[in-house]
Amino acid sequence: MPQQFDFPKSPVQNLRFSPRTVYLVLGVLAVLWLASGIYTVDPDEKAVILRFGKVQRVVDPGLHYRWPSPIEVHIIRSVTRVYREEIGFRTIDPGPPARYRQRPNESLMLTGDLNIVNVELVVQYKVSNVVDALFQVRGLGAFEGGGEGLVHDACEAALRQVVGRRGIDEVLTEGKLEVQIAIKERLQELFQTYGCGLTVESVQLQSVGPPEQVDAAFKDVASAKEDRERLVNEARGYQNDVIPKARGEAERMIKESEAYAVERVRRSQGDADRFRAIHAEYVKAPKVTEKRLYIETMERILPGLQKYIIDADGKGVLNLINLERLQPARSE
Repeated sequence: MPQQFDFPKSPVQNLRFSPRTVYLVLGVLAVLWLASGIYTVDPDEKAVILRFGKVQRVVDPGLHYRWPSPIEVHIIRSVTRVYREEIGFRTIDPGPPARYRQRPNESLMLTGDLNIVNVELVVQYKVSNVVDALFQVRGLGAFEGGGEGLVHDACEAALRQVVGRRGIDEVLTEGKLEVQIAIKERLQELFQTYGCGLTVESVQLQSVGPPEQVDAAFKDVASAKEDRERLVNEARGYQNDVIPKARGEAERMIKESEAYAVERVRRSQGDADRFRAIHAEYVKAPKVTEKRLYIETMERILPGLQKYIIDADGKGVLNLINLERLQPARSE
């Protein structure tokens, strides 16, 4: 039967490759395959070279070459980035405004005096050994921006150990700095024990408080303690103000008494010396000295008055002298 349709023959059937063309294509593919081993490491990164899955070397920043895959592969990670781990909460949206989700199963814990406290913690850490951080720890979220792995469990364990050895007052108030230092030291010990190649940069207690059910009672207790401290400080301030003044006043009175005693002794000594001098003159001329003393005494007890001298028998004024006309009256 005659064919109803005549289909054109495919040109592929007539396509033929020469050996030279095949070698050329294979050579280009080989060059591209070899060129795939060129890679660059940024200044803040390090690269780990794996040969058939086994660690061969760690490469510093710069332009480097390795055997192409699947012979060798490289893993590049930042070693200067500061990673963050959150205990007791999770950041949903950094904001602003930031939004968080509470994790009571992580934040609620017992203190050393058997009180329940709600603690939220932020740990910042860096990679000190990139090989250990990549391969020695299972579930490490350091290079993926966090996760429920060893770092998270170690942070929570260190937090619970430190808080469990201290009283609630120490955790809530004056002992926060010591608690943070203790958590950092304990967490670094755990990292070294696990050999995870991480270094703790900082530990910060975000929120420390009682559970929500007893929060009002704790606030009343804290307010009472603050009032007690305020009153004690006010009393100490008053004490520090009054006691120095009283001591200064007592010292002033003592100095004044000593000065008065010295003055009275010196004055008494002067009066005694003057009396002895007058007595010596009296012995030499009793009447003259007696008369002089009488006149000086009258001048002292009758200051500002006009004085007249009359004869001794009182029969008349013999020699009346108005002393006020000759010279002004002298007052003592």
